[in-house]
Amino acid sequence: MPESVDAVEMQTALLRLRRTSGLPVAFGGLLADARHARIAELNGAQTSALRGLVISAGSGLGGKAIALSRPCAVTDYHSSRHISHEYDLAVAAEGLRSVVAVPVVVRRKVRGVVYGALREPITLGDRTFDAAVAAARDVEQALVVRDEVRQLLAVTRDQVTDPRAAPEAWEDVREAHRELRALVPKVVDPALRDELLAVCGRLASAAGSRSPKPCEVQLAPRELDVLACVAAGATNAVAAARLGVRPETVKGYLRSAMRKLGAHTRLEAVVAARRAGLLP
Repeated sequence: MPESVDAVEMQTALLRLRRTSGLPVAFGGLLADARHARIAELNGAQTSALRGLVISAGSGLGGKAIALSRPCAVTDYHSSRHISHEYDLAVAAEGLRSVVAVPVVVRRKVRGVVYGALREPITLGDRTFDAAVAAARDVEQALVVRDEVRQLLAVTRDQVTDPRAAPEAWEDVREAHRELRALVPKVVDPALRDELLAVCGRLASAAGSRSPKPCEVQLAPRELDVLACVAAGATNAVAAARLGVRPETVKGYLRSAMRKLGAHTRLEAVVAARRAGLLP
């Protein structure tokens, strides 16, 4: 999954950095281990000199940012006395002069680095720094979501095979299902999103196998998201906060789901969805 974050979330963050800062070049990558980051994505580059470059902690501008766990910048990369110069050839090949590097930090651990650069030796202002930090934060949030997904997937893979599981075990399954569905809209990578939805489907199907009379009902993804929150006891306001929508939107999805399920109350809708194998 690290490659997915590099290829999707990192690309999105770099594009945002260029648009919001006006910088012509942005690039970055994740750490392969505790001390080395690999530049995997380029945006606005004229050559491939930087692609695949492995940055060691403490070396160059990005390595300094990794080691100090804070943003670092130079006005003229080649003449700067504040960094080491292991990567001068690659930087010169791309013609970069003024560069900012921001570490991607998740739970106090550096996980990657994002760069923005100019081809002129100009001092970077606050707007540029803010844009670079915001881009790094985008990647951080993507990694947080990915970490949560991996933890939930590890838990749920062991919970979908036994339809005779004890009631308390099924409460864990239902909570995992709700959390997974809440994460789906936050995932940019389509392959990971499909995997999440597949696991959600297996959780619901396992529950449906416990029902003697499953029925055929088609609910929209957001209708299922809302019902999963409702099944966990969430109010419309809490469901809206979890899903990142307005309470009125939650009400609309809930009304639609109730109509399709032939339910007159929230509880009836949850029960009907479980009987239909749509919720665990």
